[in-house]
Amino acid sequence: MHSVRHIASQIVAREGGFVDDPDDPGGATKHGVTIGTLKRLGLDLNGDGLVGLPDLHLLNADQAVDIFLTHYFTAPGIGAVPAPLQASLFDMYVNAGRNAVMILQRLLGDMGFGLGQDGVIGAKTIAACQAAQTRAPDHLADAYGIARRNYYYRLGDRRPKSRKYARRLDGGKGGWITRAEEFISQRFHLTEAEHRERTAAWD
Repeated sequence: MHSVRHIASQIVAREGGFVDDPDDPGGATKHGVTIGTLKRLGLDLNGDGLVGLPDLHLLNADQAVDIFLTHYFTAPGIGAVPAPLQASLFDMYVNAGRNAVMILQRLLGDMGFGLGQDGVIGAKTIAACQAAQTRAPDHLADAYGIARRNYYYRLGDRRPKSRKYARRLDGGKGGWITRAEEFISQRFHLTEAEHRERTAAWD
């Protein structure tokens, strides 16, 4: 199993460099770190007393890795969930914040573990994760990855501007879907035909 730092480095590599997409509700990002995160953490990288786009431009990959490890893995308590879930949950937390945990809590609820969906990894969520992993040791991580993928499709259903992240211009799988499927066993990947059928209503 890869180290948590290696996973964080993979996330940074996947996110790429500076992007300021007007359709992204998270705003400008670099290495996956949003301008909002930089301001929330008060990271004045150029020392001018303000936190803004110039600081985001200065952010390097190692700093982004440290931010993810501290604020997106350690702080929310991802290390407390079963190891097979950690990489996918961590990746999703970077992408969607507390929604990543709410997706997990919804999945555990569907499995019969009565949980609220507060987006917090507390004692009840940890216990439910451990019990679910014991019950389905070869399937829980896949089930979570599939729930992630469904979340992205539902976002596309609700928000037309977000569809380009789930479906390429040529109709193939977009970055959101391929990202989710990196954490799903190959046998559960959607075929291109299945993906196109799922997104056909977006035309």
